[in-house]
Order: sequence, then structure tokens, then C-alpha cells
Amino acid sequence: MDKANPSVRKYIAQRADLIGAIRLPDNTFQRAAGTRVTSDIIFLKKRERITDIEPDWVNLDKNQDGITINKYFVENPNMILGNMTIETGPHGPVFNCKADETKTLEEQLNEAIQNISTQITDYEIEDVEDNVEMIPADPNVRNFSYTIVDGKIYYRENSNMILKDDLPLTTENRIKELIKVRDVVRELIDYQVNDYSNEEIQSKQRELNQVYDNFTKRYGLINSRGNKNAFSEDSSYYLLTSLENLDDQGNLKSKADMFSKRTIAPHKAVTSVDTANEALIVSLSEKAKVDIPFMQSLCNMDKDKMIEELKGEIFNIPEYGESNNWVTADEYLSGNIREKLKNAEEFAKNDERFKINVEYLQKVMPKDLTPAEISIRLGATWIPEKYIEDFIFELLHTPNYLWKWGNKEIKVHYSEYDGEWNIEGKSRDRSNVYVYNTYGTSRINAYKIIEETLNLRDVRIFDTCIDTEGNKQRILNKKETAIAQGKQEQIKEAFQEWVWKDIDRRDDLTRIYNERFNSTRPREYDGSHINFVGMNPEINLRTHQRNADAHILYGGNTLLAHGVGAGKTFVMVAAAMESKRLGLCNKSLFVVPNYIIDQIASDFMQLYPTANILVATKKDFSTNNRKRFCSKIATRRI
Repeated sequence: MDKANPSVRKYIAQRADLIGAIRLPDNTFQRAAGTRVTSDIIFLKKRERITDIEPDWVNLDKNQDGITINKYFVENPNMILGNMTIETGPHGPVFNCKADETKTLEEQLNEAIQNISTQITDYEIEDVEDNVEMIPADPNVRNFSYTIVDGKIYYRENSNMILKDDLPLTTENRIKELIKVRDVVRELIDYQVNDYSNEEIQSKQRELNQVYDNFTKRYGLINSRGNKNAFSEDSSYYLLTSLENLDDQGNLKSKADMFSKRTIAPHKAVTSVDTANEALIVSLSEKAKVDIPFMQSLCNMDKDKMIEELKGEIFNIPEYGESNNWVTADEYLSGNIREKLKNAEEFAKNDERFKINVEYLQKVMPKDLTPAEISIRLGATWIPEKYIEDFIFELLHTPNYLWKWGNKEIKVHYSEYDGEWNIEGKSRDRSNVYVYNTYGTSRINAYKIIEETLNLRDVRIFDTCIDTEGNKQRILNKKETAIAQGKQEQIKEAFQEWVWKDIDRRDDLTRIYNERFNSTRPREYDGSHINFVGMNPEINLRTHQRNADAHILYGGNTLLAHGVGAGKTFVMVAAAMESKRLGLCNKSLFVVPNYIIDQIASDFMQLYPTANILVATKKDFSTNNRKRFCSKIATRRI
């Protein structure tokens, strides 16, 4: 808000109105971030369109104390939660907001917010041109689709159908013929979803073959540029493109399975099973979790008996106690095993039910690493501060009066907030030959070199000189830098020799390392039980694809690090559809490069013919099409 250059403020002002701003004192984030900085909370209201109006808050002004700040704060001093002061900084005077100690920050914020108000205005919808002919929408016509009424082409958009009377004759004919293909495809899908007889489905497939062949003879492949330009606005366009299997050159390899096979298998819910294991599989496939009551309803088995039969397959999480939150073995026997074992042992002391948790966790506990298997370096953040201090004092022969007697003048600190090491009192040990000769130089002492090493930085020595214009410049001193870096390497080698010498220290560091870094057991995912309801039954996912889908469904963040041609697209599509079916997500968003949008959309519809997807292309984000695209998002059940 107070930058001398107003370019950023101008940019914002062109696109939004300033509702208000609150200046926070410089100690607001000190506890969380370990720094003091004056910051502002800015409230903006986005405009419908860009304007060239330049409001007053873009400019700066001086307050009553002569401090240059944003004009908004000059006119509204009550929005400054503190007192503006001038301090000396590394590059000149610095304006800071000092906290008002008479009130808490919460009280000041509540008071300031009361001064901010605005109104929500109705969204302006552009009127449709008066000369556009429209009729009320036919409920049987899908939204954002073409239809034919009295021989004329209409395009349904929400509650209206707009006449398309300005189309070239060839484009008009393409659309009419594609509507025929689309309608037959939709009818064939309905036949399969509703489990019509084979004879009825085959009859509809013959009709589809006929209308498709008639179309391609006149207008070429549906995936051709001309047909895309004509029909891409139709919500079913990518369903039609999935009818064609193309090679890398875009030539037709074969017709899709829909022309000759059942591509949709009606979902038949399992209502009963014979064993507890089968009930568990159904529960995972239909509920994506271990649902004991649901499993009991499937096999009509007593709860205790079922749990006994699934011993080692499911586990009750101890932290939830009587809530009986059951999970599968692959989930429970993975992750931080040491932490889980510690919790299980605590609960098992008072509840014998959790002894089985302890037993199985002990079996999968990662084997402790030995010191020979642990790589350790100076600067590792898991090493306790006391050991770093011990190393420094032993290496540099630090005098006792600086760290043993009275007040400790040389200390080592590590900040969890920013991951920074700091050695306090680096200049106290002035006459130590080890500090300025053996492990240091006259330009940089050993304490500073160790501090740089702890922070994983190479030591560099600079000389300061004055240029012809009188400005200070820092120039790297290569000779002194080389000497200092040589000392740095000596210190690193000395640490490697020192760290494992003491038995007690070695045992403690080994224990810390194993507890912190050797406690995790990766989870193994098995997707063999997933049903993939709605998937084309003629397409069978391979084992690694099913396991990858299980990873996505149950594991959260997933990287599909498969090679080209391994079927990553089908994995993503299947995972998205299963996640929605199981209630794990509402809508899935695929972000892909522009050049493969059509391919991804076609593959999606090939795998799930009944899917309802919205494909966004580059033109959808143009200024003229944004509102229509947002309308598609709001009105389509995707």
C-alpha cells in the first residue's frame, strides 16, 4: 500500500474497488514466522469490467506526523492498529507500525472491521439480441444440445432454444446428420442401462452402424476438423468421438465396441454373501470402508463371530476406543508403525482387545538401522543442539569460562520456524588459535564457518570497495574464499570422525534417527475388489491400473509414475468415477495440456459411455464465452 511505485495499485484499482484496509502492527506474525513486518489486510470488490478511473488510494500522502503513507490511511487513521514510526533500516529510513499496548489486537480488529461496509449488487446479465428467435426449451432435449424443430436447427441453452438460421448449408447438414447419430447412440445407451434383451440391443446396434456409415460416407470421420467445428458445442460431441478408434495419424483403426458389443453392464447390488471375507470385500467396494453393520446385513452373522473370522484382516483403531472404528490391515499396518505401536501398547494395558494390534504391529516394525547404515552430516536438523555444542567446544578447545563457568556466553540455537541454526557469541573467543588459525582465518572465525556449515551454505569472503560513482560494491575474494572453504572441509571431516566415537552419544543418535526416520512402512494397495460400476465391460483394467485406482481412492495424494502407454488416462477416469459413486468426492477436475483435451475426453467416454462430463477448451475462457461456460458448470450434473 505504501510503495513509491503505484503501478501495482493502479492495476488493482482498474479491476476492483477498495472497500477498506486495515494496517496491522509489525509484531502480528512474530510468534508464527519469527519476523517483524508491517502488513495490511485489504478488502476488494471485483468489477464487472476494467475501468481507467484512478481513485485516491492509489496515491501516497503525508500524515500529521509527516510520514509518507497511503492516502487511504491518511484519511482513515482509525484503520491503523498502532502508531506509525520512522526507524533506521539497512537501506535507509523505514516506516513501521508499532503496536498499541493498551488494547489487544483482537479488540482493535473488531473495532476496525465495523468501519468496513459494502453492498452486494445484482449480477448484470447481458440481454439477448432482440432479433434472435427463441422458443421455450423442450424438457426432452439435453441442455446445451442441438435439436430439430419443424425442420429447423435449434440450440438449447437453459430455459430457451435458440434458432440457428445463420449456418452455412454444409454445416447445417452436418449437424442434422450428427443429431441422428447422437440420438441413436443415446437410445442404445438407454437400452443397455435398462437391460433390454440382446435382440433389441442388436437391432439398435444395426441402426447405429447404418446411420454412422451413411454419415461418414458424406462427411468423413466424426473426429475430423469440419465435424468438430460444426458440432463441438453439443454436450454429446465427445460421446460421438468415442465411437471411433483412431491411430496416431488420426485415421480410423476400428469402430468402437458400442457398435457390436454391450458396453454397459447394469449394476446389480450384492445383497447376501456366505463368509465374513466376502462381506469385507463388498463393504470396501460399495462403502470404501469397513462397515460392520453393513457387513452383518450381508452375511447375517454375529458381530463378535465376524470380527473373529476377520482376525488379522481388520483392526480397531485404539484412539477411538468404544467407537469401534475399524480399518483394513493394509491401512493400519502401514504409516508410522512406532507411533501406532506406542498407542496400542498404552490401550492394551487396560483393554485386552488391543493386544492383537500390538502383536501385528510388532511383526511389521521396520528393523532398526545401525550406526554404519546411518549417514549423518553437520547441519542435520534432527541432531540435538547439545551435541553440536559438544562438538564445537571439543574441536575448538573453547575456554571453560565461556561455556562451563557462570553464564554460558557461547550457545547453539536451532529455530523450528525457519530451519535456521545460529551460534550465539561467535566473537567472544578472541584469542583462541583454533578459532582464527587451525579451523578459521583472520577474515572469518571457526564459529562463523561452523554456523554456515550447519545451515548448509558454502563459506564465501567478500571485499568491499567504492566505485567511481561513490557506491559500495562487494567483490568475491577468491583466495580468501578458497582458504575458508578448505577450513570448512576440515571441520566436516572432523565431525564425521567425532560423532560416533562416544558410545552413549552413538546409541542416543541411533535411537533418535530410528524413531524419527525409520518408523514408516509403505502401504500396499490391492484394487482387485473394486467393481468399477458403469465401466465398459469390454475393457479390463490391468493389475497395476486397479492397484493405482485403489491408491487414489484410499491413499489420498497419488503420483502415477507410469511410462507412456501404461494406461494412466483410464486409471484417472476410473478413479474419478469410483470416487463420485462412493461419495468420496463431488466433482473431479482434470487439468491436461490443450493438445490432448479431445483425446482425454474421447477416452473418458469410451471407458464410461454413460458419463456426463464437461470439456473446457481454450475458447470457453474467452471474454464472450465465459458466462456461457459458467452456466454449463452450474446447470449440468457432472
